[in-house]
Amino acid sequence: MRLLNNGFLYQVTFMASVFPVNCYLVAEEDGLTLIDAALPYSMKGIVKAAETIGKPITKIILTHAHEDHVGALDRIKKELPDVPVYISVRDNRIMNGDTSLDGHEHQTPIKGGVPKKLKTRANILLKEGDVIGSLAAIETPGHTPGSMSFIDTRTRAMIAGDAYQTRGGTAVAGDMKPWFPFPAFGTWSRETSLASAKKLVSYQPKLLAVGHGEMLENPIGEMERAIKRFEQKLN
Repeated sequence: MRLLNNGFLYQVTFMASVFPVNCYLVAEEDGLTLIDAALPYSMKGIVKAAETIGKPITKIILTHAHEDHVGALDRIKKELPDVPVYISVRDNRIMNGDTSLDGHEHQTPIKGGVPKKLKTRANILLKEGDVIGSLAAIETPGHTPGSMSFIDTRTRAMIAGDAYQTRGGTAVAGDMKPWFPFPAFGTWSRETSLASAKKLVSYQPKLLAVGHGEMLENPIGEMERAIKRFEQKLN
């Protein structure tokens, strides 16, 4: 486990040099908000990171329901049974094993590691504009139909889940990067991802934090270049 800090944001990384899987701890006055739950064995590392920071985990938010983002959730909830879990209204269906599509959605199958043995269920369902502590929720479908990103209203640090990756080069979800193709393999709708990537740029983030790869300061130029590359591929 590797722990990095930037302002109120702490990046917790597992397998950093091989197959980086990130989750995040956001410091609030009353404790820490955990964003995503990494891999099944990650519980001890997440709890240790919180102890190092010196605050309790008081909330758990999920960017989406893929296995590498909910992996340790059952074990964390066993350790912290009273901590509420948040997920989008749409990805709550995937969390519950429902991979059906709505009529207005891109009619391609939902991809990636959909959890099959997850027991934990969300306590609170999120929609666009909801505020959790210092974090504002942004609907960013594409990687999954209900993917969400979050921006810290204090610092404009953006936690984008798999809407972007920085491992193997900055890329929009669905844009295949040969050095790290896995987010692309798990992306449901490339066209929807592109629209969400553009939406995130409009928030003018000062920091981009993603599920796979390093945090990126002053990321707008890199995000815009990633969008342009993906547009050219799709066209």
